Amino acid sequence: MAHKFTEARSVPSGGLHPFDQRDIHPKLPAVVKQLFDDSHFPQATFEAYKFVDKEVQRFSRSTESGFKVMMLAFAAESPLIRLTPLATQSDKDEQKRFQFLFAGSVLAIRNPRGHEHSLLDSPDQCLDHLSLASLLLRRLDDAGFR
Repeated sequence: MAHKFTEARSVPSGGLHPFDQRDIHPKLPAVVKQLFDDSHFPQATFEAYKFVDKEVQRFSRSTESGFKVMMLAFAAESPLIRLTPLATQSDKDEQKRFQFLFAGSVLAIRNPRGHEHSLLDSPDQCLDHLSLASLLLRRLDDAGFR
């Protein structure tokens, strides 16, 4: 019987799925894990970032998507999603840092997987992408957006 590329990684020596090892955010849709387990790594990443995009749209109440919604939602001046109190320069800088992390993740990670075909990601690349998506979702959680 042939083994899928991820089967060796699905239950490593510690007995944990790679999602558990990396503490992938549990709010990501189940299809992300299924696609990963079926070795559809670019598609798993794409689905995760579509979810992040939809969460930002929902919390910001914006009809924009992708880069536009990220730049609007997390703007340092009058953000639709406030991640910090914006009381100090450090607060404003953190807001701006996350604005660029959210926007950059859409441009660099989600968009190529939505517009190109035949992309080949390794399991580790996919897990790295999902770890960043998890970090972004946790930052929203920490700011009170659930």
